[in-house]
Amino acid sequence: MRQVRIFDSHCHLDDASYSKDLAQVIARARQAGVKAMMVVGIDKDTSRRAIAIAQAHDGIHASVGLHPHDARHCDEQVLTDLCRLADHPKVKAWGETGLDFNRMHSPRADQERCFTRQLEIGGQRDVPMIFHERDSGGRFLQLLKPHWRARRSGVVHCFSGSDAELDSYLALGLYIGVTGILTVHSRGAQLRAMVGRIPADRLLVETDAPYLTPTPERNKHRRNEPAFVGTVLNKLADVLGQPVEELAEITWANTCRLFDIDA
Repeated sequence: MRQVRIFDSHCHLDDASYSKDLAQVIARARQAGVKAMMVVGIDKDTSRRAIAIAQAHDGIHASVGLHPHDARHCDEQVLTDLCRLADHPKVKAWGETGLDFNRMHSPRADQERCFTRQLEIGGQRDVPMIFHERDSGGRFLQLLKPHWRARRSGVVHCFSGSDAELDSYLALGLYIGVTGILTVHSRGAQLRAMVGRIPADRLLVETDAPYLTPTPERNKHRRNEPAFVGTVLNKLADVLGQPVEELAEITWANTCRLFDIDA
């Protein structure tokens, strides 16, 4: 593939698995054409680390937020601290936030309360939002819709929902993040069948690194990293029947537009 510029719209370079070789991970991403990355915070500490990484590197941006897994720790002081972090110029979004009724690391009531408060904060600050949804049975949309206005923007990262959920997200003007799941033979079959329904101007590619390593890298590497987002892009181009170079520019422009970053 000819060198292109790719935006990994969702990764966690603050993760402890990168503590010994972060510089090399970033260098490999650059060599693979990954010219920009969004490092996503999931609590106060990871948000702070995401900002530090973004501040130290051109082309790396940060978000702050509280993941549904950590919703049991959500209180007004934590949210106030996150708001202070969000004032940093390298912070381009709020999240990830949402609902996860699969693993239930936090009780449902705590998740719903924490998600609602972050929707309120995101609206007050008028910033793009990064959403996590897993097995919420429609509750995510029930909580989201009353807070969503036409001018608000956000992305459902690591999309793995139903046709009806996709239609609802698109009707709300949300972007859709596609991960390495697309490349996995059995697990990604449903996603491959659905991506053609996503308008070109709503598509983002992401790694969710260090998680969700795509195929074939997952056969050699347990840890995912931003350099592998090109594999997601290649597979997406193959499924859609589009030139990789063209799709790279489309997803680059989409990500910059969502996060209000100079393309």
